[in-house]
Amino acid sequence: MNIVLVSAVALIDIDGRVLIAKRPEGKSMAGLWEFPGGKVEPNETPEGALVRELKEELGIKTWDSCLAPLTFASHSYDKFHLLMPLFACRKWNGIIQAKEGQTLKWVEARALKDYPMPKADIPLVSILRDWL
Repeated sequence: MNIVLVSAVALIDIDGRVLIAKRPEGKSMAGLWEFPGGKVEPNETPEGALVRELKEELGIKTWDSCLAPLTFASHSYDKFHLLMPLFACRKWNGIIQAKEGQTLKWVEARALKDYPMPKADIPLVSILRDWL
């Protein structure tokens, strides 16, 4: 089975809320909420992928040093196995904007369970809730 490496981030605001994004229509798993991030390209680190993805998807800049490894997900879907490190980030420059048609929402960690998410993301919710 093909392993897909995707890097994700829990952006945490000054009030301790976490940013989640709703997958837009036309994408796989459309309508589900997820942590921002994306596929790690060849010769790219998970942190480098997040720095790139956050600029592309949300219009913000952060740095490898501001990404703290928190946990990871390992989940088998029908056609691939997903390996997804989750980082926490509290520092970035710029104003967050939905640059790819996604809906964004700041959510308290204890309320994340109320948002439908891809199966791989679900175990991350309780870890994040307990950590925050």
